[in-house]
Amino acid sequence: MTPDSQNVTDYTNNNTIFLVWNFKDDMQVKDQFNRLCKLVINLNNSANVRFPVSRASCVLGIGHDAWLRLGLPKPLPKELVSFAPVTGSKHTAVATRGDLHLHIRADNASICYDMAAAISEILVPVADCAEEVHGFRYWDSRSILGFVDGTENPHGLDREFFAIVGDDDPAYKGGSYLFVQKYMHNLSAWKGLSTEDQEKVIGRSKENDIEMADDVKPSNSHSALANVGDDFKIVRDNMPFGNMSTNDMGTYFIAYASTFSTVQKMLNSMFIGIPEGNYDRILDFSTAKTGTMFFVPPFNMLDDFSS
Repeated sequence: MTPDSQNVTDYTNNNTIFLVWNFKDDMQVKDQFNRLCKLVINLNNSANVRFPVSRASCVLGIGHDAWLRLGLPKPLPKELVSFAPVTGSKHTAVATRGDLHLHIRADNASICYDMAAAISEILVPVADCAEEVHGFRYWDSRSILGFVDGTENPHGLDREFFAIVGDDDPAYKGGSYLFVQKYMHNLSAWKGLSTEDQEKVIGRSKENDIEMADDVKPSNSHSALANVGDDFKIVRDNMPFGNMSTNDMGTYFIAYASTFSTVQKMLNSMFIGIPEGNYDRILDFSTAKTGTMFFVPPFNMLDDFSS
C-alpha cells in the first residue's frame, strides 16, 4: 500500500488549535488511543466532504515514550527520541513532556472547536491536557512581533520532500517528524526597539519582508541563524496566540520535517550559535517555554493502530 500522509504539507490556515496530551499513570490507555486514531481519520474524511473549501484538517503526532507505552511497532522511526534540551551560553531550548500532539486547523473556527471537543471527549478519561493553544492568522502571516513568519518555507513538491519521510526509512515512509515550541514574547522590550533595530534582529525589512543583503545582515540575526541552508528545510506552520489584556503574547512554533536532524541543526544554530556564543538575537525577546518531538504516522498506519 502506498503511504497516505497526514496533512503535514498543508498551508497555514486562519484558525488553529494545538493540543498536547499526556497519558495518566497506571491506566490502560490503548483502547482510547485506538479510538482516537479512528476519530482522527474520521474527522479528516468528514471535513473533506462537509467543508471542502475550508482546508480543515487534524494531524496526530505521537511522542517517543507514548510510542513505547502503547506497544507500537519496533524498531521505532529512526530519529524518534525524547527531545533533549539545547543549552547555549544565554538561552535554552527546553525539553517538555508530550505523549500526543493534535494540530487542528480550518478557515472556520467552529470546525476547530468541534474537532477539539470530540478529541477531548475521548482523551479526558485517560490523559491530561498539558497545552491548549488557540492560534490565529495575523494579517499577512505575520507574528505578533510584526514581521512575516515562514518566508523560508518550501513550496510545491519541495514541501513533500522536506516534510515527509522517504525511502531512507521504508517502514515509516509517508510519516513526518513534528517538533513544537511555545514561545512567549517580551513585547515591551521589543517595542522599545526602533524599526531599524528590529529589522537587524530579524534580518529582513518589516514592511515588505525583503531579506537584507549578506554584507549588511547581522551574523546574529534570526534569518542568518534559523536558515541553515537550502538543503536543510522544514515546513513551518507557526501561529500567534495570546491574551491582549495581560500582554501575554506568543508564537507557537511548529515544524514538520523528513528528518529531525534538520530541526536539531537549526536549534543548535539558534541557541548555541555560529560561532558558539553568537546566538540568535530574537531569543533575547522570545523565550521557549516548551519543546517536544513527535512522529506523525501516515493514515494507513493510523488505520492499523485503530483496529
